[in-house]
Amino acid sequence: MSRTLHAQTHAWLKVFAISARHLSFTRAAEELHVTTGAVSQQIKQLEARLGFKLFRRLPRRLELTDEGQRLATVVDQAYDAVGMEVRRLRTGVMSGVLRLRCVPSFLAKWLMPRLTRLQARFPDIELHVASEDSNLSLREGEFELAIDLNDGRYAGFQITPLMDEEIFAVCSPQLLRRRPPLVRPEDLGYYPLLHDVTAWRGSHDYAEWEHYLHALGDESVNVRRGYTFNRNHLTVEAAIAGMGVAIARRTLITDELDTGALIAPFTGTVATGKRYGLVYHPGALDDRRVRAVHDWIVEEAARSGESGIRSHT
Repeated sequence: MSRTLHAQTHAWLKVFAISARHLSFTRAAEELHVTTGAVSQQIKQLEARLGFKLFRRLPRRLELTDEGQRLATVVDQAYDAVGMEVRRLRTGVMSGVLRLRCVPSFLAKWLMPRLTRLQARFPDIELHVASEDSNLSLREGEFELAIDLNDGRYAGFQITPLMDEEIFAVCSPQLLRRRPPLVRPEDLGYYPLLHDVTAWRGSHDYAEWEHYLHALGDESVNVRRGYTFNRNHLTVEAAIAGMGVAIARRTLITDELDTGALIAPFTGTVATGKRYGLVYHPGALDDRRVRAVHDWIVEEAARSGESGIRSHT
């Protein structure tokens, strides 16, 4: 005889759960608005279907068998889970794990300070964050959302643009002491340079400085020297410490310029041709959790606005 649960078995399980809670067929019948005989008969049918006894029927009371106790625990947990999920759906609450991959410097400087707002809005979404460089390929099945820095082309994925990236030179005011003035780009030849070797997908160790100085029309400075780091925010920290001149990203500078920890010796910014974007599989936004986090990140990107860059004179 097949032991597969069918629709009637699920109905009997509900009767069993109530009977197990009360340890009384009579009180279960009162809750279900049926007769005690109907409850007793359904429990017998369930026991026959399952192939083992659920209750020991004593003269004045019921006791759960070991099998009955184990089944009662599982059934209670299942009904509790269903009830909780129904309440969440009714109130619009979303829950569960969501895997977010993000390029490290953007995660450290832009996303992390904002995550408490995401937590407050969606407290039941458990974000699992992975910090990965842009030069590592995105692979299907490893994330629900990814924030990446690239030219906006991702074969097999969809992308929502967030912010175009612009770069500019920064240094500590202390670095300028006892050195030649830093007025024109060619003056960088007197200063150590700080490099992010993972600037964007496919970039080489000195790509940011080469791109920046080429845009300014200066080819005289030897950029293939100085200190290298594998994160942009580390080069910025090295600049704050006075180690040299770094390339800063407009989206990742927070209060360093406002506090005077860093200055921008040259006016203006240079477009990189790269942008931060939210990458996801086709159809991923059909999941309400993914859509909610996606829309929140887009909203935060819109709120972040433009960063003012002050020139040092």
